[in-house]
Amino acid sequence: MTTKSLPLTPELHAYVVAHGSTPDEVMRDLVEETLAALPAEARMQVAPEQAAFLTFLTRLVGARRAVEVGTFTGMSSLAIARGLAEGGQLTCFDISAEYTDVARRYWARAGVDDRIELRIGPAGDTLRELPHERHLDFAFIDADKVGYPVYWAELVPRMRPGGIVAVDNTLRGGRVLAPSNADDRAVAAFNDEVMADVRVEPVLLPIADGLTLARVR
Repeated sequence: MTTKSLPLTPELHAYVVAHGSTPDEVMRDLVEETLAALPAEARMQVAPEQAAFLTFLTRLVGARRAVEVGTFTGMSSLAIARGLAEGGQLTCFDISAEYTDVARRYWARAGVDDRIELRIGPAGDTLRELPHERHLDFAFIDADKVGYPVYWAELVPRMRPGGIVAVDNTLRGGRVLAPSNADDRAVAAFNDEVMADVRVEPVLLPIADGLTLARVR
């Protein structure tokens, strides 16, 4: 099978960001602070084009009730909150008060802190506190990779018909083709699980490190 996908050189990536994904001042400052304060962990932050896409997706589905698993310093949650419909609410699940303290400051600066509820604790447990009915419009999973099946199992039954689940890092730098560690193996197995799940219609997009979108039937 031939492909029309282009490899992104740094120059081409800069062009992509400049033509539709350019971060505003708040986003730029958040990226810079994360890189300066947490250089070893900064790679956990979503890419700028991915953040723009999350806002676009959230608006596209008219999301009022959204969930994020894995918040880090808040770039993806900020993007999702900006796309929520009037009166919308985003519930974020994370285990780190240190990282999310940074997120809280930027949510407030962007004026979206009233739309976001943060719950600290293992998401495998705290997700179970959500109502069991199918009420969620949008969910974003970007946490520990071995936990993906657990988060998926908790979220999919709570998604409304037509709701979207987005899952980050589903290409693992290409290593899903030849997994070399536990995280790679977990994601490769998760990708197979998603493809076999008759409750959803999935597509895997080569955005950043791979972004799976699944429309819930």
